[in-house]
Amino acid sequence: MTNDAQQSTERRLQFASDNYAGICPEAWESMAAANRGYACSYGDDPWTERACRLMRDFFETDCEVFFVFNGTAANSLALASLCHSFHSIICHETSHVETDECGAAEFFSNGTKILLVPGEHGKVDLEAVDHTVHRRSDIHYPKPKALSITQATELGTLYTVDELHRVGELARRLSLKVHMDGARFANAVAALGVHPSELTWKAGVDVLCFGGTKNGMAVGEAVIFFNRELAAEFDYRCKQSGQLASKMRFLAAPWVGLLESGALLKHAAHANACAAALEARLRAIPGVGIRFPRQANSVFADLPPGVVSALQAKGWHFYTFIGSGGARFMCSWETTDGDVEHLASDIEAAAR
Repeated sequence: MTNDAQQSTERRLQFASDNYAGICPEAWESMAAANRGYACSYGDDPWTERACRLMRDFFETDCEVFFVFNGTAANSLALASLCHSFHSIICHETSHVETDECGAAEFFSNGTKILLVPGEHGKVDLEAVDHTVHRRSDIHYPKPKALSITQATELGTLYTVDELHRVGELARRLSLKVHMDGARFANAVAALGVHPSELTWKAGVDVLCFGGTKNGMAVGEAVIFFNRELAAEFDYRCKQSGQLASKMRFLAAPWVGLLESGALLKHAAHANACAAALEARLRAIPGVGIRFPRQANSVFADLPPGVVSALQAKGWHFYTFIGSGGARFMCSWETTDGDVEHLASDIEAAAR
């Protein structure tokens, strides 16, 4: 088998994460353009300026924009900017901040405590948030200061505009700042078909961590402060934590390529459509169950006994530890109709 054929086969067998996908053409071309000649360092370059302007246009507001290398840094530094060490952060029990950041939010905030709440389909239960804030008010309890939500959630579901407004209203009443983990925010915007502002600052979101890596970029996330006061000295946090890129233009340029071309939402919509097609195929296979509503670019399924091991024996890559059981199949900008059919056919064969 040639290297190209081997790589093609490996790609077709990947449904573990949208992180597995390569760099989309628009991001690649924009990075190549940024690579022509010299540019000032540490963000004082035309590409970073242009990317920030495009972000403000995208959200239709004068927000503060910072670029960091990865989502862990984006989430943990953003949350640290909202809290003192004696505060607490409320989030869903399945959130990335709780399960997959290796304590980074606590580390960078110098010890802020995370308080967990339940909620159906990965969305925080607002009554549980209210109870968590009010159950203690004495000095021995870490004072709740921030509410972190995820869009799309870790279970592939979406907060509607109305749900986000209810989150924002509760947060204002409880004097909580709202952080949104938007690693797959583009998928949410594409799926809901509303303006990005409706899902963020208009609903009361103070800071968004906007994912680029899962949406066709090589590396890089944007931290966007809609509440500009909270961004005070955030550049120092980035520097201290090793997140201030000297060649910042290579973090910013992919955003230029994706936003100017419209490819960001186009690729997200494509990934969502692939997941919808996969869900439809799986629902038609006897013995296969869908665990959560398929609303973005992931499908969570309960598979008949023996199917998981059969797929793994064929070389398929997917996760079985996310969402309290079952198998998660994640689609990306690079997923094809053929990939979906190949996977569904193998599941169907193994389920007989």
